[in-house]
Amino acid sequence: MSASQAGASGEVLTTGATAASHAPTLRSMVVAAATGPQGSSVEGLVEAVRQTAVSAQVSGAIVQLEVKAGDRVRAGQVLLRIDARASTQASQASEAQAQASRAALQLASREYERQKQLHQQHFISQAALDQAEAQFKATQAQVQAQLAQLALTRTQGDFHVVRSPYDGVISDLPVALGDMAMPGRPLLTVYEPRALRVRAHLAQSQALQIQDKAVLRVELPGQSQPVLAQSFQLLPAVDASSHTMELRLNLPALPGLVPGMFARVQLPANLSSAAQLRVPQSAVQRRAEMTGVYVINAAGKPLLRQLRLGAAQAGYVEVLSGLNPGERIALDPQVAARQR
Repeated sequence: MSASQAGASGEVLTTGATAASHAPTLRSMVVAAATGPQGSSVEGLVEAVRQTAVSAQVSGAIVQLEVKAGDRVRAGQVLLRIDARASTQASQASEAQAQASRAALQLASREYERQKQLHQQHFISQAALDQAEAQFKATQAQVQAQLAQLALTRTQGDFHVVRSPYDGVISDLPVALGDMAMPGRPLLTVYEPRALRVRAHLAQSQALQIQDKAVLRVELPGQSQPVLAQSFQLLPAVDASSHTMELRLNLPALPGLVPGMFARVQLPANLSSAAQLRVPQSAVQRRAEMTGVYVINAAGKPLLRQLRLGAAQAGYVEVLSGLNPGERIALDPQVAARQR
């Protein structure tokens, strides 16, 4: 048994449970495209154009922390230090071996000069001279190898001091004094606050209509008026699961703006007048990072489907991708979850 009820985005039907009489009623509606002059926008996030997760290149305990989250740092500034006692001892050993090789080279050089003089006076054979020359060249190569090893140990010693790659702000510091640093383990995150952008995702049909010289504005926290994007870039790739394209908008320098903030991108008027799909906000199911609705299939069973949503208005939310006109959705996600 079903009854129809008119809705803003399509026909609303009430379907009785086919199992026991005490089962809850699953209400549903048919999604229809809505047209009109209402404004259109998409949600986005503020992110840094340049953000770096600084990782360790050597292993060792963290023995000194020079910064904390939120600090502003300069390029080359020391951020933290890793225990370098083993590296220092290895460097001292390489230095001693290099000195010994230099002394051996001096001795081999003098011996080779003496052998050349003796050969010129015909006191030794050519074979003896060749042997002295070979010994000199071998000692010379050994010195070069020792010097290279010494330079390597000194370079590895510098890895125990972690410095800032550029002027920026420390946004995350997940380690503490005494933690063990391992190669590849992120120690902190630094970003450049002077270059921020907004990353949003557009439905493929909308993204392809954006002109190169389109004027895009962004609603940001703490700003009374939408901010004009300095430039934007539409990445030439489509997400296979959501059928959306990534839009990046570069922002001017604004006080108080940090990565991770919520933003809303206002779309041009020619995109706002396009047909839109809207579903009731109460029908949207949110689970961690997944947002979707229960779509009723041909067999009458509700199946959870992930959606990408846009702006919300008057109890309805815009569907950017994941849903087609004519599909039926459940209005009560809790009831639908029990009837799967």
